[in-house]
Amino acid sequence: MEMQDITAIVTGGASGLGEATTRRIVAAGGKVAIFDMNEERGNALVDELGDHVLFLKTDVAIAENVEANVAEAVSVFGKVNAVVNCAGIATPGKVVSKGGPMLLDRFEQVIRVNLTGTFNVIRVAAAAMMSNEPNADGERGVIVNTASVAAFEGQIGQAAYSASKGGVVGMTLPIAREFAGYGIRVMTIAPGLVETPLFAGLPEPAQNALVDMTLFPKRLGRPDEYAKLVESIFTNPLLNGEVIRLDGAIRMQAK
Repeated sequence: MEMQDITAIVTGGASGLGEATTRRIVAAGGKVAIFDMNEERGNALVDELGDHVLFLKTDVAIAENVEANVAEAVSVFGKVNAVVNCAGIATPGKVVSKGGPMLLDRFEQVIRVNLTGTFNVIRVAAAAMMSNEPNADGERGVIVNTASVAAFEGQIGQAAYSASKGGVVGMTLPIAREFAGYGIRVMTIAPGLVETPLFAGLPEPAQNALVDMTLFPKRLGRPDEYAKLVESIFTNPLLNGEVIRLDGAIRMQAK
């Protein structure tokens, strides 16, 4: 799928990985419907990038909200043929700490946004994609999800986050298999340490310790490096049903 033909939904598209992806798609001539809760950032991107961008305030875990906003994106742009799921939260905490067991609500919130939210957008957007005219390769759409290296090497305090991202990894292949007959590809990127608002929330000593684990290049990843990989997935029709680590060969330690 060529970038100028992309009409994408990007969740979390107003900041971090999602914003970088939005900018890359628009710069290449595509269109983006940003699904995000941050109205100020979303509207600022619309003002900056023009009519190739639509902002729709969206809680990805609410069925009716996503259903209405996917329909709005199709109404405005004529179709949706790509999704990039970047919306996510991280709520670190031990299962049992000095204050007692983790509140179940904290665990459920992370699962709700990161895993249920990803699935919610996939199910609604894919239904819309199935009516698209296929291109020369028979392709009607492509879906890119965001997991994390924490799906494989979660640290102490990341039980909820790792569970949510492990779920995203686990559903990649079965959904790719289900959608293959419709010409819709499904891929997942598992980033390592990237300069995003999520990472910025960690204490500086923790940030430095994590950077030290990265083999090469010995620095944080950049959001546009994620967006470049999204572009590669969009434009390479043989990429399907796989999880790609984007991490400078980092292997996370227990803490």
